[in-house]
Amino acid sequence: MKSRNFQLDTEWCMIHYPDKPSGFGILIIGDDRHFVDSNSSFWTQNEGKSTLIKKLREQGYTIFYSNLYGRHWGSDKAVDNAKCLYEHIVRTEIINEKIHIIAEGMGSLVALKLMHEMGDMIRSAVLINPILSLKHHLEQEKEHKFFYKKLLKEIANSYEVETGKIQDLLDKHEKNLTEGLKVPVRIIQILSGGRAYKQSDYLKKRSMQWEKENTPISVFYMLPDKKQRISFQMTGFLRKYEKEL
Repeated sequence: MKSRNFQLDTEWCMIHYPDKPSGFGILIIGDDRHFVDSNSSFWTQNEGKSTLIKKLREQGYTIFYSNLYGRHWGSDKAVDNAKCLYEHIVRTEIINEKIHIIAEGMGSLVALKLMHEMGDMIRSAVLINPILSLKHHLEQEKEHKFFYKKLLKEIANSYEVETGKIQDLLDKHEKNLTEGLKVPVRIIQILSGGRAYKQSDYLKKRSMQWEKENTPISVFYMLPDKKQRISFQMTGFLRKYEKEL
């Protein structure tokens, strides 16, 4: 059996099994196009993602993920569902309880919260073109009026607040999710499109702060035509943190 889909609470989840298990697991947290249903997922339907899953399986990783309520934008209920999935997997599968995380875009908001809440249970994390601050992302989207309105509705729905109260909510409650991190993090920023370049400017500013604070976050910039090497970049990083069980 290479994979199976199952339901946890109300959300569909998927697990991919390696032919030769290494004993290490990876929790994937996808971006805004991510989905899981009863038969498939974005990571099996998208060619690039499917290739990445295949290469990670070949390296012996057991890979699992949840639908996480769709476009969750880092909501607490998405974080809780991810923790429930983790607990279910380590209870029912033969893997080491200390896992890796791979997150993309919006999924990085959940990943960073998990790193703070689960701490020692996370070996390392790879974040692909991450959103590190919902407040900053919202500011960035203001110039795209249609997407900005759509984003506001999605955030309001995920956080169960009125649209008009989102800005106040973020002003009062958003924390710097990279502050105090102890989990080793590799950020892979793929430089495709204007948004990615804007994000890279933001990353450069944050990188200087991480260096000052000795935060274990490193940034790797990648051109679109080198994307096929992303699995090599990932596995090289993950293996560094598998020496201690």
